[in-house]
Amino acid sequence: MYGHVWHTRHDSPFFPTPFSTRSIFEQEGQNCISGRWLNGSKIQVSSVREEVKALLAESAESKRKFVETVELQIGLKNYDPQRDKRFAGTVKLPNVPRPRMTVCVIGDAHDCDKAKDLEMPFRTADDLKKLNKNKKLVKKLAGSFNAFLASESMIKQIPRLIGPGLHKAGKFPTPVGHNDDLAVRADEIRATIKFQLKKVLCLAVAVGNVSMNDDQLVINIMTAVNFLVSLLKKHWQNIKSLFIKTTMGKPHRLY
Repeated sequence: MYGHVWHTRHDSPFFPTPFSTRSIFEQEGQNCISGRWLNGSKIQVSSVREEVKALLAESAESKRKFVETVELQIGLKNYDPQRDKRFAGTVKLPNVPRPRMTVCVIGDAHDCDKAKDLEMPFRTADDLKKLNKNKKLVKKLAGSFNAFLASESMIKQIPRLIGPGLHKAGKFPTPVGHNDDLAVRADEIRATIKFQLKKVLCLAVAVGNVSMNDDQLVINIMTAVNFLVSLLKKHWQNIKSLFIKTTMGKPHRLY
């Protein structure tokens, strides 16, 4: 499952199909570091790097008491959310943009023991039963963590134990096997971003944080942008604007 894309357009000239984002984007990351970029991108690495450096410098001047997230903000055009097919796709970035993202394990005895050893939050089947399908309690559980992992043996039980609450919150757990490294799987979730067109022509995703260096941010930004373009019906013709912005900073235009 590492780095694969779900629910995306596979007729795009930007990528072969099927494909693994891990191999493609790791290679493109190397091209990015060396100052080149592939796939007909409309933005240059050098200009992106300048904006990233300016963004990091501004953040350093106004030091916050928390680590600011760096967000990629996208404006689309020539797209009708009512008529055109809405897209959705996920991609794993080369560098983890949200290291503080909380991931809870809903596990059997084996996986809960592993989570406890790793000091990861976890919930057992008994913990879920205690919620008694109470919508407020399930909503509170969903709001307490950014994402969930669940033992393969538990996946089918979750809707029966607590109802559709996690699914409605967009946080239905990612399955894990007993041979999986929970820490690695949690980091994969922290590194994965999702593009999904809803009713408006604006999108925003976290692509990094101000503790990262400019190389790491540039690779993540270029990876995210080129992946998004691959999802769009008319590719770059559907991009109206691209900005990067820290949590408390001003936006920097890339396109």
